[in-house]
Amino acid sequence: MILTFSRGWSWAGFTVCGLMVAPLLALVMQAFEPGETRFGQMFATVLPSYIANTFWLMLGVSVGSLLLAVPAAWLVARCEFRGRRLFQWALLLPLAMPAYIVAYVYTDLLDYAGPVQRFLRASFGWQSVSDYWFPDIRTLGGATVILSLVLFPYVYLLGRTAFLEQSLSLQHAAKVMGCSPWQSFWRLSLPMARPALAAGVALVAMETMADLATVNYFAVSTLTTAVYDTWRAYGDLAAAAKISLLMLLGVFTLFALERMARRKQQLFQKQLLLEAPEPYRLKGWREWLALGYCSLLLLLAFFLPFVILGSYALDYWQQSWNSDFWQYSLNSLTVAAISSVLCLLLAILLMFIRRLSPRKWDILPSRLVSTGYALPGTVLAIAVLIPLTWLDFRIDDLYALFERQGPGLLFTGSIAALVLAFCIRFAAIAIGSIESSYKRLSPSLDMAAISLGKTPGKVLALIHLPLLRSGIFAALLLVFIEAMKELPAALLLSPVGFHNLATQVFQYVSDEQLEQGALAAIVIVLVGLVPLIYLNRSLEQNN
Repeated sequence: MILTFSRGWSWAGFTVCGLMVAPLLALVMQAFEPGETRFGQMFATVLPSYIANTFWLMLGVSVGSLLLAVPAAWLVARCEFRGRRLFQWALLLPLAMPAYIVAYVYTDLLDYAGPVQRFLRASFGWQSVSDYWFPDIRTLGGATVILSLVLFPYVYLLGRTAFLEQSLSLQHAAKVMGCSPWQSFWRLSLPMARPALAAGVALVAMETMADLATVNYFAVSTLTTAVYDTWRAYGDLAAAAKISLLMLLGVFTLFALERMARRKQQLFQKQLLLEAPEPYRLKGWREWLALGYCSLLLLLAFFLPFVILGSYALDYWQQSWNSDFWQYSLNSLTVAAISSVLCLLLAILLMFIRRLSPRKWDILPSRLVSTGYALPGTVLAIAVLIPLTWLDFRIDDLYALFERQGPGLLFTGSIAALVLAFCIRFAAIAIGSIESSYKRLSPSLDMAAISLGKTPGKVLALIHLPLLRSGIFAALLLVFIEAMKELPAALLLSPVGFHNLATQVFQYVSDEQLEQGALAAIVIVLVGLVPLIYLNRSLEQNN
């Protein structure tokens, strides 16, 4: 294998890695470039409050997600009650509902002019807001609750898996020592699941930092909205780059904290495959409490917003079902399809090199490219804009040397910038899927093929690709869905006059016309359900 693997494959991997990492390097260079920007003025005035809001929002959503997810995860993993099998996968459904859509629905429901407050005023005879008190959803607290409802499945999924993998012999030991189910959870299950819960909280915190539409709609100023406003309102790319660098520092800090949480993790005993699960049987009021908790959580996080959106979509069907809707759907499909295919090709190339290359440093490209998923959409958009804007100007300068009219904004004025941003952000998903499939292929297949004189290219085409079909399908599917839902990068990088379903929903809601955008929102949610169904089937097969 060492003799037949060409260094050309390695150079191809590092070239791809360089193209994917270049925008991030350009962002760092832009942030440290000397010159007058709005950053100094913002740092002396509003930026500290933006940083504080970001911190408190991340902390609140992390705690809220833990409080919502941990009881649900332990109940479905360690207890037996009616509806348990349904809740095992149904509690993942909120992941299909983008946070900004849930925020729009609840704001419309709970605002002063919404049906809840109208009902209260009609029931108690209140005439104005001065007659009663009702919590304002368009606040930092409201954003915290909404994001917690949408993001808790990250913690739930990892926590449920951790609880299921805990050894049953430890549970038996706890029973022998007289521990009740509550004591077993608090003193045994929860401490053992702490590293997995920490990883879930880190994901929640990064998604919270990356959120733009929810906090923007609730008028909560965070670092994400600062980047968006600095570029959109003032056109100050340098200041936006400096703020983005602060966000990157926050992302790397989260990574470091998550690794510290797992640093001392040691697994001394693993649950045997032949061991049958022995859940705690809940009866009476305990069963009804577990059923009520999981039902209420699922109702508030998914079914209530979904039903309200569905009713809006039906009521405004004629106004929404038009040529614009079809054009926006086509735009979403086009960008998502191109991005998913490119991410798949990148993942296959990098993981093939990682599998066959005898050189340890060939692992580096796939790891570096995978870090793009941690970048918030607004940061990634600014990172992509910097090198592509420079490249557009250089191409026009080259045309000017020959006294010819340049092509203008060749990259930043087309979907090329959007596709590049999606590839950088979602390549990690495709790499993870292909890597998982590669682990199921025995290395003896490669050795046998190479001993028969097959080149690496033929090994890939004749052996690997046919056996990677399930991983390839999963990679295409997952990247496609994520690209359909992504909003911050689409808002900053879409060409003038180009809209997709996500930006259409954002525009309608910004104009206080949620009903008009309900159909597009329903399509986004329904498409988002596809990977969750696939994920549930995978979990059932593994368990």
